[in-house]
Amino acid sequence: MSGLVSEPRRVASVAFAAVLLAGGSVACGGGAKSDSAVTDLPKVAPAEAVAKAAKNSEDITSLHYRISGTVPGKGRLEAEASMNTHPLAMSMKTTAAPDQGGNGQLEIRFVDKVMYVGGSAVRPEKLKGKSWLSAAPAIWGRGGADNQSYGVLPSQLQASPTAQSTLLTGSKDLRLIGNETVDGAKTTHYKGTVNSKGLIRGRLDQFMQLEVSDPLTMDLWIDGDDRTKQFRMRAEHNDDMVGTGDGPLDLTITFLDINQPVTIKAPPTKDTVPLAADAQEG
Repeated sequence: MSGLVSEPRRVASVAFAAVLLAGGSVACGGGAKSDSAVTDLPKVAPAEAVAKAAKNSEDITSLHYRISGTVPGKGRLEAEASMNTHPLAMSMKTTAAPDQGGNGQLEIRFVDKVMYVGGSAVRPEKLKGKSWLSAAPAIWGRGGADNQSYGVLPSQLQASPTAQSTLLTGSKDLRLIGNETVDGAKTTHYKGTVNSKGLIRGRLDQFMQLEVSDPLTMDLWIDGDDRTKQFRMRAEHNDDMVGTGDGPLDLTITFLDINQPVTIKAPPTKDTVPLAADAQEG
């Protein structure tokens, strides 16, 4: 199917990550907990509310967000990240989960189609006395066939969260759960399931990149400005796509700041060493 990364490319990416990182996992900063506080419920239909939030996501030019949960093949993830859409750039800081065999901190940046990786989780011998490794061409936040992070990021984190948050518009069983507080913001909680069949092309590509089986269960929390505040995705890993026995997906992404100034710069050239071609090929 379109949007899937081929098996040879995934093998090379996994090999890249193995030589790059000192620990076994890329782990990412904790998810928010919401307090149920049912009061006045919205008068609009769930489908209308979710569609409006999806439409408003198109106006997001920068985002600061938090990630928590588990992804197939990686285990528990905790991270905090920022992104710009024009030009497309992303910076993510992660801390390895002790129970996942990780080792230290990791920072990943995508700037001008180059990926930079630094932090104590990078194997020191690869840095050659520098602070950052670089690899190119590297692309984040586009369609599944275009993204490339050389195995450093799991596929489920290679899409823009603003695009992933719109997947619930494809649900046929949307329902209102109630009013809840998420990260200090009053929100309305909706829930539904999403199947790949019937999704429009762009959203199908986002779904396929998750590498999960039908159905995807999705929760969406919408704030008072009709914007996504948080979403959660849960599904079983699709072993027919890539690998076997990689475990389920259960990922929560919380939007912390929207359209606030974000600066993402490439590290100084003097502090960066390109990763050798043989390491990229595994």
